[in-house]
Amino acid sequence: MALTNCPSCNKTISDKAKSCQHCGFAIGSASADDILRKKSLQKFQKHHSIQNQSMLAMLMFIAGFGFMYWGGAQPGDIQHTLAIGCSIVGFGWYIVNRVRLIILKRKD
Repeated sequence: MALTNCPSCNKTISDKAKSCQHCGFAIGSASADDILRKKSLQKFQKHHSIQNQSMLAMLMFIAGFGFMYWGGAQPGDIQHTLAIGCSIVGFGWYIVNRVRLIILKRKD
């Protein structure tokens, strides 16, 4: 009995198992085309999730930047400091997600 990875959830399962005990994917009755489609769907969902996170990061950056300049808070106030922090975190998060997208595309 050898251990393999499930094409659906990538968790370790027995090669003799008819279905994955973690996600329920029917490995025994799945064709090579079904497995390929499942992996393609996983890549699409991962790509979509990273794009959504990039959008949230950009919105966080814009909200912090907007509040910093048009929110009426003076430099040195806690609101101004939080707005700067929000902008920095949003920008950093956006850059990290863009790098993750590049790495994901290079894997393909």
